[in-house]
Amino acid sequence: MKFAVQCRGDQASKEIKSKFKSYLSEFKMEYNEEEPDLVISVGGDGTLLEAFHRYVHRLNETAFIGVHTGHLGFYADWVPEELEKLIIEIARTPFQVVEYPLLELTIRPEEYDEEHCYLALNEISVKTAEGSVVLDVEIKGEHFETFRGDGLCISTPSGSTAYNKALGGAIIHPSLEAFQITEMASINNRVFRTVGSPLILPKHHTAVMKPKSDRTFLITIDHLTMNFNHVHSIQCRVAKERVRFARFRPFPFWKRVHDSFISNERTEF
Repeated sequence: MKFAVQCRGDQASKEIKSKFKSYLSEFKMEYNEEEPDLVISVGGDGTLLEAFHRYVHRLNETAFIGVHTGHLGFYADWVPEELEKLIIEIARTPFQVVEYPLLELTIRPEEYDEEHCYLALNEISVKTAEGSVVLDVEIKGEHFETFRGDGLCISTPSGSTAYNKALGGAIIHPSLEAFQITEMASINNRVFRTVGSPLILPKHHTAVMKPKSDRTFLITIDHLTMNFNHVHSIQCRVAKERVRFARFRPFPFWKRVHDSFISNERTEF
């Protein structure tokens, strides 16, 4: 099996990366950063997001697993103290695959030039540095509302525990193929109205956001932020592609939520 290690860059993570490369090579596994079957993320959730986008073109062939070297990572199943156990599991045990849905983003320019397509593991956010964001929001081709406010966050189920949760959005189990639209400081008064609540859309629904005026948009895709000018529309839907995580032991989603946000006490779900 071919493997690669994505490292956060701090000294502790670098040492763990070196041990993975050394020990797994002794088990006749090949270190291959171009075409890995397994990518080991050593760091935090940000490191795993970097790994995902680095290998986004290989989602059908590559699985991911996380080792966190700081605070508890939501995507990281293992801690440094379990390194020896994990190395043996990787070397000797065929891993189970757990798949999570992704978000597909399509940005179309005003002049209908080449559109830009991206995949997000956590979320995308739409903001602007030029005052309020004003967008016509369409769902399944029908106008739903005109949003005015700081911006919109569109998240995957696994990403629902990240920026979306901080904005007051719902936590969605990743077995559900859906995505969520959550408002950032919407303007609601006698003149301007929005629904004011997060929207959870199923796989067969598409959301399209159309700017009411021409301005520069700051669009963040997971940890990557880009500027887009002359935007005609921003389309979001559940992607056909899915991310694959390698599992060598059960790690239930609600236990992960519990341990991340409520308590470090061990609880079975």
